[in-house]
Amino acid sequence: MGARPAAPATHGTPGSATGPEQKRIMTVLVISQVLSGAGLAAGITVGALLAEDMLGSTGLAGVPSGLFTAGAALGAMVIGRLSERWGRRPGLTLGHATAALGSLGVVVAAAVDMVPLLFLSLFVYGAGTAVNLLARYAGADLAPPARRASAVSTVLLATTFGAVVGPNLVTVTGDVAHAWGIPRLAGPFLLAVVAYAAAAVVMGTSLRPDPLLRARELAAAEAAERAAAGGADGPAGDGGAGERAHVRGVATGTAVMVLSQLVMIGIMTMTPVHMSAHGHGTQATGLVIALHVAAMFLPSPLTGRLVDRFGAPRIAAAAGVTLLLAGLLAALAPPHQGAALAAALVLLGLGWNFGLVSGTAMITEAVPLATRASTQGLVDVAIAIAGSTGGTTSGLVVAGSGYPALAAGGGLLALAIVPVVAYSSTGLRSRATNLYRSPR
Repeated sequence: MGARPAAPATHGTPGSATGPEQKRIMTVLVISQVLSGAGLAAGITVGALLAEDMLGSTGLAGVPSGLFTAGAALGAMVIGRLSERWGRRPGLTLGHATAALGSLGVVVAAAVDMVPLLFLSLFVYGAGTAVNLLARYAGADLAPPARRASAVSTVLLATTFGAVVGPNLVTVTGDVAHAWGIPRLAGPFLLAVVAYAAAAVVMGTSLRPDPLLRARELAAAEAAERAAAGGADGPAGDGGAGERAHVRGVATGTAVMVLSQLVMIGIMTMTPVHMSAHGHGTQATGLVIALHVAAMFLPSPLTGRLVDRFGAPRIAAAAGVTLLLAGLLAALAPPHQGAALAAALVLLGLGWNFGLVSGTAMITEAVPLATRASTQGLVDVAIAIAGSTGGTTSGLVVAGSGYPALAAGGGLLALAIVPVVAYSSTGLRSRATNLYRSPR
């Protein structure tokens, strides 16, 4: 542990000279996120409906969500390891390009009515979910500690514009697909092909300097300056406690994001199917999903500021309460009233946003630069597995017990975030108190 040269600059605090670099990096990330957001919305909006149409079974309608979130798990691990070794740019570029390929595969599978190809392509398409989320970490690499959550939230906000527009183009893209002899439900995936390919080009050509590599350069330079000046690397005697605090921070941040993702994906996946079964058309469904996605990302700047000001644990607890309210409202909403379901999905997106931003802040604070990218990738693997579990089982739950049971059960599960955060915060405060009290 003590041999790690980057430890003094664990959080990569940039000097004033990196201001223009951070602005350029954030600009590139924002542009690519707008594009990839449109691609991401395709699977959310019509993935379950396309599978239901091709398979003729509501019980299997959650399989697409499970597949592309499982693909996101593998994608997060691969992108994380590539980024740790080569930098953010190669990993994120590969993720976008892979998602474009998967989107094209879905279109072909729908055109030729080939279910195995559909499943394989949805799995590959899942890389888009991984890269869309992993990009938030790139925004924090060069951000000052006091502005990290705000930087993360800016990247998430950019996703909103593409992700909100995408679902509202269901009819237009469906008409284009129909004109080309392709099923209408595959239309949004045509948009995803173009969007993800464009994001790959933007990321691959413009993300310079690489934020993670630049942060490491700054950390090494800072450590060299301190060594030349004869400065100490940091306080001694609390290494074990500091390591335990880091582990606890990673575990708590992961738990917050995993529970938020599991509940959000499960309820969101089956809402279009639930609405379709009660007479709502694709345009109404697209509007509800668009509002949901907007709530997932649009509040990000406010959430970032709240985390920076009040701390991640309090906002994480708010995530659990908000997701509970979302689940209960979705369970009690009359199925023929789209407005009530839309309100529930807005709360669902907001709760997920609280959980993701606060959990990301916990992870970034806890992990050193030397292992930051791979650890973040592994954390997002856990998030993706949670999404896969929620997506795959949601259809089975609805088929066996109904949508209200799925929504209410999900809301109650999300409430577990509150005691998890409370326990972790109590443990960290207790450890800090012991350190201050100990004369040695």
